[in-house]
Parts: sequence; C-alpha cells; structure tokens
Amino acid sequence: MQMHDQLARMDAQQLRAFAAELIETVAGKDRELRHKQLKIEQLTHEMALLKRWKFAARSEQLHGAQRSLLDETIDADLEAIAVELAALRSPQPQPAVNQPKRSPLPAHLPRIDVRHEPEQTVCSCGCAMKRIGEDVSEKLDYTPGVFHVERHIRGKWACAKCQMLTQAPVPAQVIDKGLPTAGLLAQVLIAKYADHQPLYRQEGIFERAGVALPRSTLAQWVGVCGVRLQPLVDALRVTLLERSVLHADETPVAMLTPGQGKTHRAYIWSYSSTQFDSVHGVVYDFADSRAGHIRSDFSQAGRASWCATTTRDTRGCSPRASPRSAASPMRAGNLTICGSTIKALWRRKRRSFSAHSTMSNGKRES
Repeated sequence: MQMHDQLARMDAQQLRAFAAELIETVAGKDRELRHKQLKIEQLTHEMALLKRWKFAARSEQLHGAQRSLLDETIDADLEAIAVELAALRSPQPQPAVNQPKRSPLPAHLPRIDVRHEPEQTVCSCGCAMKRIGEDVSEKLDYTPGVFHVERHIRGKWACAKCQMLTQAPVPAQVIDKGLPTAGLLAQVLIAKYADHQPLYRQEGIFERAGVALPRSTLAQWVGVCGVRLQPLVDALRVTLLERSVLHADETPVAMLTPGQGKTHRAYIWSYSSTQFDSVHGVVYDFADSRAGHIRSDFSQAGRASWCATTTRDTRGCSPRASPRSAASPMRAGNLTICGSTIKALWRRKRRSFSAHSTMSNGKRES
C-alpha cells in the first residue's frame, strides 16, 4: 500500500525515471542469471568428463589418441563459454597482475609492414604535425604453406606548438590482442572441419614450418571463432527458412548424459537448399531426439513463419515422418522438407524386393 501511495504522488517525469530504473535493474538481473547459468553448465561439463575419465569402466576409458581428440573439443567448448561469460560480465577494473610474457615470433619469418597513419596530420591550431615515433604490434599470418608476420606500424604524430598527439586507431581483429590474423584463423578452421585435420596434426604441420602453436592454443582460437561466426549462422538459418523447399536429414551421434555415466542417442540435423535453388547453403542443428517438435524449434529459432510437410510414399510408411506430422501443418507458410526421404524409400523398396525374392526362392526349393 505504501508503494502504491508513492506511485500516486509521482508526476510523469518521475514515473519515466522510475520505469527506466526498473528496466535497467531487470536487465542487470537477466545478465547475472545468464552468467551464472553458463558457469554452472561449464562446471557440470567439466565434472562429467573428469568423472568419466576416473571412474568409467576400463572398456570405456580413453587411450592417448582418443584423449587428445577429446581434449581439443573440450578446450574449444570451454573457450567459447569463457568468451560468452566475458561478454555478459559487467566491466570492472582489473587488478594489476603479473601476466606471463608471450614468446616473440621467430626472427627468420619474413615481415610485411602494414602502415597505419592518421587521415589528418594538421593540428586543430593550424600547424603541421611532426612524426615523433610509432607503435609496432606483430600478428602471425598464414598463407597456405608459408608463414609470414604482419607488422602493424601506427605512427605517432604530434604538434610542436600545442603538444597534441594523434595516432591511427588499432585495426579490428577477430581475437582482440590476439596473435593470429583472420587468414590464419580461416586456415585452422578449414583444415579442421573441411580437410579433417585434427588440431594435433595441425600442430605438427605448423611445427615443421618453424612455428610452435600448441593444440590448446589452437582449440581456444576455434572456440572464439565459433562465437564470432554465430551471427552468420543465424542469418543463414533465416535465409534457408525463406526457401520453398528444404532437404532435411539426421545423423545419430552418441551423447554422454551428465551424472548418469552412460550415453544415449542424439542427432545432428542438416537442413539444406535444393540443387536448383539460387541459394546454396547447409545449416546443422543439434537435437537430443527425433521428436516432431525439432522442426518447429528450428523454425522458431530462425523467427520464420512456415509449415513443414515431409515427403512420403502413397502408403504413408515413410521412415522419416509419421502420418500425423506430415498431414498437420505446424505454422502458416509453405515450406516443404524432403529429399533424404526419397532415398530412404528406395532403400525400403529394395529391401522389400529382396525379401520377396528370398521367399519365392524358398518356396521353389521346398
């Protein structure tokens, strides 16, 4: 009742200020809740893996090669979570700590100077500025098969009359204050996901080229790039959902259930446009089941209005969809998911022909 009386005595300006304060408070609470939830997921993931390594049955324990592959994925996931936590964490003054010094880049690598100078070298007082120095930061770049170092030189310009200093801004990088350029990050991602080169193999390739890049560092780069590329994934999802026809298929994968010590079957769904479409793209979506709501969740994540109709044979025995899900539209629209269903039907037909032939041969022999 007291709060009601206070609101009744407020004028319009005070009510606006009070509402803005409430909105800011709620937004802060949401960020704090998201930050805590991500931290809980990170710790739960780490604990589940450590328990499996320590207490799993001998047949489920990993040998050295398997463990190295899993470590790369874990490092990438943890680094991606750390980046999201840093984005949600409110900026606070960091205490001065002794940061480990980064080892210098090999001196035998060729250097390419990229100079950045201010657009304007005339002071506001009208005097021409003089170059008094420069800041040099080195980035490691990679041309397939050849390493070279980009030296970003930002000249310092000062006015002799009014002591004004100006300098070109630091160019934007995928990883702030990081060592790699966009070209090197693209090489690591393409080699890992397109050329099927695990990070421990890339570590050996880079070492033969004269640069020591630990796989833990490469895994951290992969995790950060996953967060940076998420807007492109969301845009591609929205673009694909605007297509009139999509192909959809799922691949089963084993997923470890935290706290239960066993795995269950999960799926990686792939959604792609047809070969006749002007837009060629594929989006992968992870799901823990093949339930009917998976397609609806995929469309809602893209914020598109659509209707999913799965292509099936005339008898309604498609292994990809039930008659109910194929007949009942989930949302308004005209999207048709098909493609891999036809191949599944052909496999089913071949099996039925084979079974019929076997039964016929058995009757003739009897």
